[in-house]
Amino acid sequence: MPKIAEIDDTPNPNAVKFTLHEPLTWGISHSYENADQASGDALASALFAIEHVSNVFYVDRWLTVTQDGGADWPELVRLIAVPLRAAPAAAAQSAASVFAARASIADLSEQDQQRLEVISELLDQRIRPSLQADGGDLHVVGLAGNYLSVHYQGACGSCPSSISGTLSAIGNLVRMIEPDIEVVAV
Repeated sequence: MPKIAEIDDTPNPNAVKFTLHEPLTWGISHSYENADQASGDALASALFAIEHVSNVFYVDRWLTVTQDGGADWPELVRLIAVPLRAAPAAAAQSAASVFAARASIADLSEQDQQRLEVISELLDQRIRPSLQADGGDLHVVGLAGNYLSVHYQGACGSCPSSISGTLSAIGNLVRMIEPDIEVVAV
């Protein structure tokens, strides 16, 4: 059962980041935009059952919950803490689910896999640490020709600066290694 170490505001006024003493996952992110998407995830389902919760994102030792703007944060935090403390720690996670999550972009050609590895390494070094510090992340959805599709997760998913400024910065950064690439948020 994860214990909460810290609760922090994020740049998104509708999102709060919980840092935990024990991990919920081992490097596998879980991002849900509604209760239907979360139906197979006990923690996310319990969080969506709380009125005003509109997004749930967690990975390793932190969880970000976004609300619809209609709740009082101190009261909502108290409600979120109950299912979060009851959730199993990462030690209970099955190897099959870890393998399935890592195989998500396996249908690319060898050349595109290599391109994606270089791009992902750049994102890992220069973009993801800042997004994660603010309670969010970025998931590469696909690479098709000169189009890189990314999906913002957690606090970044509904943050106005992610969709404009951060996306532009990501595009400029990736174009340093692939000048003709276009980055799109999906």
